[in-house]
Amino acid sequence: MFAEKKKHTAEFSKLPNHIGATTKIKGDITSQEDFRIDGHFEGNLTTTSKIVLGEKGVLDGNIKCGNAEILGKVTGDLIVDNLLSIKSTAQIDGNVVTGKLAIEPGAVFNATCQMKGAQTIKNATAKTK
Repeated sequence: MFAEKKKHTAEFSKLPNHIGATTKIKGDITSQEDFRIDGHFEGNLTTTSKIVLGEKGVLDGNIKCGNAEILGKVTGDLIVDNLLSIKSTAQIDGNVVTGKLAIEPGAVFNATCQMKGAQTIKNATAKTK
């Protein structure tokens, strides 16, 4: 009985945090886990892992993460330690600091962008606090 519960918990711990399409959240979130946002999030989101903003997702606030894949709309600053992937359906309005950047044709990118090493990203993080 206990082995089943432990297995069940381990399976769920591998899933990313998810904000569903009909959900609206306001506030700040800090985590070390992956996030997928398909709803509306207003606030600052900080994680050492990956953020995926779905095609219908809206994020009004700042993002600090390891990697990001953006398909929806972001209004705010993005600080991405490694790869920021902006898909064709994305709209970005703000400031971006990233290690690597990939933008698909069709994406709206109204942002200032700095592509720098880890030191610049650390400095940008300190300024957003």
